[in-house]
Amino acid sequence: MRKKLPIGIQSFSKIREGNYYYVDKTGFALSLIDQGSHYFLSRPRRFGKSLFLDTLKELFEGNQPLFRGLAAYDQWDWSVTYPVIRISFGEGVVKSGGELKERITELLRHHQQRLGVSCEAASNAGCFLELIQKTHQKFGQRVVILVDEYDKPILDNIESPDTAFDIREKLKDIYSVVKGADAHVKFAFLSGVSKFSKVSIFSGLNNLEDITIDKRYSAICGYTDRDLDAVFAPELEGLERNEVREWYNGYNWTGDAVYNPFDLLLLFRNREFRPWWFETGTPTFLVKYLTEKGFFTPDLAGLRGSMTLLSTFDVGHIAPEALLFQTGYLTIKKVEEPIRGQWVYTLCYPNHEVETSLNSALLGGYLGEERGSFEVRLRLLDILKADDLLALRELFHSFFASIPHDWYRKNQLAGYEGYYASIFYSYFAALGLEIIVEDATNKGRIDMTVRYNRRIYLFEFKVVEMVPAGKALEQLKNKGYAEKYRRYGEPISLIGVEFSRESRNIVGFEVET
Repeated sequence: MRKKLPIGIQSFSKIREGNYYYVDKTGFALSLIDQGSHYFLSRPRRFGKSLFLDTLKELFEGNQPLFRGLAAYDQWDWSVTYPVIRISFGEGVVKSGGELKERITELLRHHQQRLGVSCEAASNAGCFLELIQKTHQKFGQRVVILVDEYDKPILDNIESPDTAFDIREKLKDIYSVVKGADAHVKFAFLSGVSKFSKVSIFSGLNNLEDITIDKRYSAICGYTDRDLDAVFAPELEGLERNEVREWYNGYNWTGDAVYNPFDLLLLFRNREFRPWWFETGTPTFLVKYLTEKGFFTPDLAGLRGSMTLLSTFDVGHIAPEALLFQTGYLTIKKVEEPIRGQWVYTLCYPNHEVETSLNSALLGGYLGEERGSFEVRLRLLDILKADDLLALRELFHSFFASIPHDWYRKNQLAGYEGYYASIFYSYFAALGLEIIVEDATNKGRIDMTVRYNRRIYLFEFKVVEMVPAGKALEQLKNKGYAEKYRRYGEPISLIGVEFSRESRNIVGFEVET
């Protein structure tokens, strides 16, 4: 039987009382409560973090009827209830440390009124500690503290480091209270998009257990394939399951892969494959950061890093790997332990939606503006369908010629091989084509391999002086790069592309099929 789709609903009671679809996450809640008491979780936006915190709130407050038929119903002691202090920074935008102080004051005042206690301390941190202590004393049970979007005030100001730093310090002052009030706390759970460095915002809260990358909780937010079969079966009718999986599945925190709930719910409602999640928040800061740093975009398909690197996020010091992973534009593909205790994480795009949409956005960043990139992508697709490689040269030559001189002056990567290769790669990736970068053979690595329309294209990129040298195509031929693909029985085109740093354009474009 079909139910209503809980699009944008973060209230557990509204979903349970309103005949909405619900994927049971109460088993995760029971596991957390049974095995510990202080947790931290990072997940990308619109992944269901707020709904999970609201589920915890209803559980601790003992609202038994809401859980009928769920995993927690027969395993929870409903005779005991706990006072809950839930703090959310998800609403609105805080633009200064002063505004944050006012926001915290309002939140604390709300909880004093709701719980029937009053604080006498002058500072927000002192009032928060007093609120926890007096609530424990009044109700005779330790307090449950739930913090939603703990990092949003910082992220809203990440492009203004001085403001972001001031806000970070004020939040740190508040969060450190949770550790200081440990004797009065039954359970604490903080969630957000990013995990800031332990030496900054978490230095006063080092008793949190980080469950962000934990196979037991990989599916704590999001929907698995099993969830689709068990809960959303009526909505799958008429949709090609493999296409649903290719477009929206693939987020992984070393356990079960999951879909972004927002994507699936919009797909079910509108019956159209579109980048629903991506369109709700274009990553302006991310695009600006990657392009200004001269990031080599082909690396996005296979970045590698340590756990420390993936967690290195702080005001004024952001590792690209951490930013891409924590915000959901890359996910974990593979985990290795080459040396005991030294874990290596390989990242990749989670799915078709993110790969095509992010590369489309990056093209605008590399060009200084969108400026017709959509038309170029459409023309590129027509050229590949016709296998007209001469037209391919003309398309990119015209494109590079249209980039203003001033933009080259401002961009760190411009003029280098990585810049030109990034442009080529992002255009093909934005079309969602099958691409392999740094494609390994027994004689070396092919810069870029593209498979489309039962044809194979092998690209080699080089930067030369004003006169083409023919070395790009020569390398493709001399190293026998085509041999790896002969088994497919499809036409193989070797394409050597040479760029001039002086003219900032293609000066050599040779093809052999």
